[in-house]
Amino acid sequence: MFLSGAHPEKGSEVHVGKTMDQMAADKIGQDTPLPSLELSIEDVSLSCGSGYGCAYMNTISWRTPTTPLPMENNPQVVFERLFGSGHNNTERVTRREDAGSILDSVQEEVASLRKKLPEADRTRLAEYLDDVREIERRIQKAAVPKDLTVPDAPVGIPDSFSEHLKLMFDLQVLAYKAEVTRISTLMYARDTSTVVYPESGVRSGFHSASHHSDVPENMERFAQINRYHVSMLAYFLKKLQSTPDGDGTLLDHSMVLYGSAMSDGNKHNHDPLPVVLAGGASGQLKGGRHLRYAQHTTMSNLLLAMLDKLGTPANRFGDSTAELEI
Repeated sequence: MFLSGAHPEKGSEVHVGKTMDQMAADKIGQDTPLPSLELSIEDVSLSCGSGYGCAYMNTISWRTPTTPLPMENNPQVVFERLFGSGHNNTERVTRREDAGSILDSVQEEVASLRKKLPEADRTRLAEYLDDVREIERRIQKAAVPKDLTVPDAPVGIPDSFSEHLKLMFDLQVLAYKAEVTRISTLMYARDTSTVVYPESGVRSGFHSASHHSDVPENMERFAQINRYHVSMLAYFLKKLQSTPDGDGTLLDHSMVLYGSAMSDGNKHNHDPLPVVLAGGASGQLKGGRHLRYAQHTTMSNLLLAMLDKLGTPANRFGDSTAELEI
């Protein structure tokens, strides 16, 4: 519910709410090769519990209230999705040129098939072919700009959490710089994650550390994990800040939302949520501020304000009550 402001339903049929990244993708993601990019660090898990469908824990991005978007954690797969297959740029360009158009190569077969189909099936075939043509159009648009240096494709998933996360951040920066997409989501950790982060200096699993029982020493260990996570966010922001974009930098022209849907994991409180909103949003956001709002203010009010600054205003979003002043 972090990006939807909607309450998930229990049972075998998942239902939550369309997320704000997909609301924005409908408006500002249609003229890029990929409307949006969904990334994660952990593997998909089928261990869920609590009566909720696993989809709730495996993604934070929902195309519709019943359509979760899969999140990819393999940097190599992400790279090939952004720039095509092939170890280096020469191989990728050659393969793209050789591929040509699937539809153009089967025109005669399609024409013959269309004659044999009833009207309803001809309509379905036309819709399918339109979808294929749209995918081809996006692939053609995905050609890497000549002035953009793209590194060789990564291989596999790094063992180190820090290196894995940095690689996913680097891929997002490349995607923005090449205008392959303007919108991305990245899930650091699944709900009830048991992952241990040795580089944080803490050997306790993430979820177990959150249940600190209000013991000061345990609370400090969990805070240490969170400080480590935030330090990784700083890497991403510095990367955006050091990347020129038009009359400024990528950070100047972006909004980066970081946070969690849980305020206190020990008590399972959902407010007050500590969130960071970074970036300049092309002059619409002022940084260097710590803002407090009325108690129990819904985060949907923040998401509504972000949609407005993205040029995709809405009257209401999730359980919003009014647009937050940011």
